[in-house]
Amino acid sequence: MPDIRAVSRRLLLGGALATTGALAAGVGASPAAAGVPSAVPAPRRRPGQTSMIDVPYAVHRTVRVGVIGLGNRGSGMTTGWSAVPGCVVTAVCDIRADRVKRSADGLAAAGKPRPAEYGGSADSYAQMLKRDDIDLVYIATPWEFHYEQGRAALLAGKHVIVELPIATGLDELWDLVDTSERTRRHLMLAENCSYGRNELAMLKMAHEGLFGDITNGHGGYLHDLRALLFSDTYYTDAWRRLWHTRSTASFYAMHGLAPIAAAMDINRGDRMTTLTATATEPKGLADYRARFVPKNHPSWKETYVNGDLVTCMIETAQGRVIRAEHDVSSPRPYSRINSLAGSRGIFEDYAGVVSAGGGRIYVEPDHGGHAWRDFGSYRKEFDHWLWKKIGDDAANNGGHGGMDYVLQWRTVQLMRAGLVPDIDVYDSAAWCAPVPLSVMSLAAKGRPVEIPDFTRGAWVNLRTGLDSRTTEMPPVA
Repeated sequence: MPDIRAVSRRLLLGGALATTGALAAGVGASPAAAGVPSAVPAPRRRPGQTSMIDVPYAVHRTVRVGVIGLGNRGSGMTTGWSAVPGCVVTAVCDIRADRVKRSADGLAAAGKPRPAEYGGSADSYAQMLKRDDIDLVYIATPWEFHYEQGRAALLAGKHVIVELPIATGLDELWDLVDTSERTRRHLMLAENCSYGRNELAMLKMAHEGLFGDITNGHGGYLHDLRALLFSDTYYTDAWRRLWHTRSTASFYAMHGLAPIAAAMDINRGDRMTTLTATATEPKGLADYRARFVPKNHPSWKETYVNGDLVTCMIETAQGRVIRAEHDVSSPRPYSRINSLAGSRGIFEDYAGVVSAGGGRIYVEPDHGGHAWRDFGSYRKEFDHWLWKKIGDDAANNGGHGGMDYVLQWRTVQLMRAGLVPDIDVYDSAAWCAPVPLSVMSLAAKGRPVEIPDFTRGAWVNLRTGLDSRTTEMPPVA
């Protein structure tokens, strides 16, 4: 068992080691022993295959990035990668050659080296992966291509960062874990929300024991995408809307799930064990189409099966509960929920408190009288070192309030300094597992299903992750 970091308030208060002595043995009975249906059994490691936990990157003087997918997300992130000190975009790829040229032209016009261009066919990315001047592959294609392209990049000897989700099937998630272990290359989910300012402050407050023993959390992705889903230009070939015609899954809850999981030390002293899913009827998209979409639009041939609100109730080995939600089909203000509660208090984000960055808090002994308090002073006190160091740069160089750039800057810094990733392939697989598991639970009329242990038992060891220590970006020569 590796060394546990110095005792903090969260350990003194119970925190991640509340069940003393139980961690090393594996807390409680297994889900299978309790009669919970097993998903995909953990495959055996091949001879010589070992874990990627706590494996640092090799030191890279410059991080050379190849981008696959140059739509709305990929094109913006390409600009972000080029802005990080010590990072250069060496190649760009998209099935549409015009996007490739536009992206390369934009980098050159900004004074950056012009990247190599790959485009025009479905296998253009495979040609790009043959290059020996790419250290990190960033993938921002439609969901159905993430597994194939991520696996190919690992096999080509590249580290990989993939937009949500890294894969949509349990067998695919396991294969990415195993391929990462065999190739000794890291694969991580591009979970930018894990680097949000409020999310990282919440993480620090939890790990400092401010909420006492953490008992439950609530996160998700609640975003009215109806207009974009029916746009003829925003999602190429309507790929995202078409997922609503062929799957009942909770597609994107990891945006809210991941920060809650990090605060609970999932895969670092606790793990998610079972998932139970419910879903409302799929009403929102059909209603929007009836009111706003012309009758000759191709969407009128579609039948929507994905519930407007898909809710996953997740239990952990330490007895905690996480509620993860997904809804992109209903009229509502944007929210990732971002709420964490324990024996001494609670934090709620997206509460309409503008002066406090949207959040509100109630913790003992600071507060009383059953009244919410402003989050602003707590965010200042528990501001993560990344935001203190590069907050201004983040606001100027990245979308989503700057957290895109924080994710990119930190990834490049980890690779240039030869450090262990904040988010590893095991975190990435666990956070994406609710996609296929929600389908399984819904098909079983809401019965719980087992969440695989992608760490193969290593989750019992407390270790750092997003709660990183202050480090410097190596100087650029």
